[in-house]
Amino acid sequence: MPNTALRLLSCNIQAGNSTRAYREYVTRGWSHVLPNGKQRNLDAIAELASDFDIVGLQESDPGSLRSGFHNQTQVLAERGRFPFWSHQPNRQVSRIASSANGLLSRTAPTAVLDYALPGRIGGRGVMLACFGEGERAWTLAVTHLSLGAASRRQQIGFLAELLAEHPRAVLMGDFNCRADATEVEALYRNTALMPPPAPLPTFPSWAPKRSLDHVFTAGFRVSDYRAVPAAGSDHLAVALNLHDLLDD
Repeated sequence: MPNTALRLLSCNIQAGNSTRAYREYVTRGWSHVLPNGKQRNLDAIAELASDFDIVGLQESDPGSLRSGFHNQTQVLAERGRFPFWSHQPNRQVSRIASSANGLLSRTAPTAVLDYALPGRIGGRGVMLACFGEGERAWTLAVTHLSLGAASRRQQIGFLAELLAEHPRAVLMGDFNCRADATEVEALYRNTALMPPPAPLPTFPSWAPKRSLDHVFTAGFRVSDYRAVPAAGSDHLAVALNLHDLLDD
């Protein structure tokens, strides 16, 4: 990526749901199993994503009842005019609800790999996309970690091992913990990844208090690191500009 910054976005899209208060997890519980009302949110997310070069998605439904059996990553790629996309289904509840990590890109990856993450309860994964060649080769990982600290510790240990030999890397997603949480320290000890420039409150989106969504980088300079609304999702998205240190 010579001479220009890449615009990156990490976004938990909550399967296209809209949540604007804690009570709506109950009063709008139907939205977690029915497709009604999601098209407008997906349109808004696609519009947001269209301003970026690479987008990592979490909680993107790969095709179940709640998405009208549409692959939401593909839908967003088409509406945002991304020529390249990939997804990693990692959790399915019958045909009612499914969840996936997703990737939207304006540059063709040289490879995309999927890994299941360890944990007390299955259904979590990381998607690894490789870009560029030679000295400019770099790796992007998109993930969504568990709610429990013990499972997150196992998962971060796995990610640290996976990315240990990648001096130029980006790890993004919903980590369900702060970037300075004890379990995250394994990333800093065993990889070249650095903490985000600042903690961004991203949850709940209507009154952000908890910093759960992050982008960790190695071998790059970051600017304009910020939280942005992601349509009706209960998480704010994280946006940034990624500058190649080889150009500095």
